[in-house]
Amino acid sequence: MVLRILLLSWVASTSSAFKQPASWGIVPRGGDSVFKGACDDVKNNIIDKANKQIEEMRRAIIDESEIVPSFGQTADTLCNSALEEFALTAPILPPDSPLAASAYDKKLSELESTLDAPLHVLYLKQLALLREKALSQYRAASRVVETSDYDAMLQADALFTREAGSLTREGSDWSYAGERSHLQVIMNDVASTRKKLVDVQMKNSEKQSTAMAFLQQQQQMIQQLQMQLYGQSSPWNVGMAYRIPDTNFNLQGSYQQGRTNLQLSCVPDEYAPMLGANGFTNGVGPGNLGLSLNLSV
Repeated sequence: MVLRILLLSWVASTSSAFKQPASWGIVPRGGDSVFKGACDDVKNNIIDKANKQIEEMRRAIIDESEIVPSFGQTADTLCNSALEEFALTAPILPPDSPLAASAYDKKLSELESTLDAPLHVLYLKQLALLREKALSQYRAASRVVETSDYDAMLQADALFTREAGSLTREGSDWSYAGERSHLQVIMNDVASTRKKLVDVQMKNSEKQSTAMAFLQQQQQMIQQLQMQLYGQSSPWNVGMAYRIPDTNFNLQGSYQQGRTNLQLSCVPDEYAPMLGANGFTNGVGPGNLGLSLNLSV
């Protein structure tokens, strides 16, 4: 808008003092309507050339999901160059014609709006890509033990603000405040969810610790009761098994925690026919005697 006003002032001040260059065209015959049509032709030609540059950026941003560095400066240069070209190639204003002057100013405004609209769409798309980039950095930084959620948020917000500023066209109504606010809301939600998850894990851990402490306490109480009933328990645990020769009787005994248990069972020896009439030995020996020892300290 500022450039357009400066261009109009410059054209008005120089048209009466200098001879019109050939590239400016001539004053059309046929009145204001012809002048308006000539301005339309110039505007459309400029838009066609500018759209080729916009299409190249569109393929990179929309199709390939890339962020164009210094997009704001590129967009500003493209629009200013188009306005300057229009001022140089449009037909000169007819003298004493307020309608022609109004039409000239309107075409200049339409030219800027026509180019600004698709550029603004590409700007918003890049802000969305930049927001996802900042979120990825926040998630990565928040996993580092030395970095707190608050510091990770500050780093992500600084990245977004810095790069979004380079994407914004200077002097326009483009703004990244909405996307920045959205980014901050998402980061706060992620941090809140992570905090809730950590709280749940800590509560579960505390419950498990409480349960283990309760079981240990119960075990200690049981041991104390056993000591009161059976006296001081011995650290010795002894087990023994003996098969009476030439019989199916098996005698088992054990001594655990100060208590002695004896058990007599009738268990056929399936391997007796293979060992002969008397087995390995007659009497007590390693073939028919088992012994186990367990000492608790």
